[in-house]
Amino acid sequence: MSWTDERIETLKTMWEAGQTASQIAEALGGVSRNAVIGKAHRLELQARPSPVKPNDPDAKNAEAKVAEAKAAEARPAESPVVDTPPAVAAEPVAAA
Repeated sequence: MSWTDERIETLKTMWEAGQTASQIAEALGGVSRNAVIGKAHRLELQARPSPVKPNDPDAKNAEAKVAEAKAAEARPAESPVVDTPPAVAAEPVAAA
């Protein structure tokens, strides 16, 4: 597969329209998502914002609290503690 002027224009148009690299690759055919990303980089097309969330400690704490609450809901209710008397050992039976 070669990057013809027509394919490059299609890539630029779709990229600027906000299409994903996977969608562009599928539309072009014969090219991978990574090839589209590489070509966009070489053409110096505008970078996209990362879909990965920044490292936010407050968000992690909130997520941990939500996970903890869900885990607590999923746990069965604890049964009350009942003190039981110790078992009494049986006296040995004498052999006859």
